[in-house]
Amino acid sequence: MTDPILLDVPNQFETERLIIRAPRAGDGPAGNAAIHESLAELRPWMPWATSAPTVADTEAVYRRGAVRWLAREDFLMVLFRKADGLFVGGSGLHRIDWSVPAMEIGYWIRSSLSGHGYITEAVEGITTFAFDALGAQRVEIRCDSRNRRSAAVAERAGYVLEARLHNHTCAVDGSLRDTLIYATFPPEE
Repeated sequence: MTDPILLDVPNQFETERLIIRAPRAGDGPAGNAAIHESLAELRPWMPWATSAPTVADTEAVYRRGAVRWLAREDFLMVLFRKADGLFVGGSGLHRIDWSVPAMEIGYWIRSSLSGHGYITEAVEGITTFAFDALGAQRVEIRCDSRNRRSAAVAERAGYVLEARLHNHTCAVDGSLRDTLIYATFPPEE
């Protein structure tokens, strides 16, 4: 494979209702407001949501994410609603193995927008981006088996459940958790 740093990767793409892009300087306030609105729903699943971040904390995460995007180490993404520019949530392609290439999608949504299909739409768009822009041969979604909403997103987006890893890792609350592994592959031509 070509050295990933040489890939011409667009910093932004769109789906029907979303603008999905690399984070940039200045995204911290909007992202932080969405995180604070959603902390109660995020805490059980996201280790980074155990305490409320400051705006500066969120801004730093996004600035580091922008650097990692340029280095092709990780593709942290921010989601905005096209209609009004509202910060919808976060996603991205993580744990990249360029030798395959394979990667994992993670995601979260602003609580007030949950249940409207935004994350499923984002996952479908990011999956296409992974295949078309990055040459991915495998994209995974991993989640705690108790997180039915996250698993439902994977299923709606057409991912196939490949495995359930029993007592795989510790959950955010310290209990042992089972991890579900969903995967999808590029369309056959």
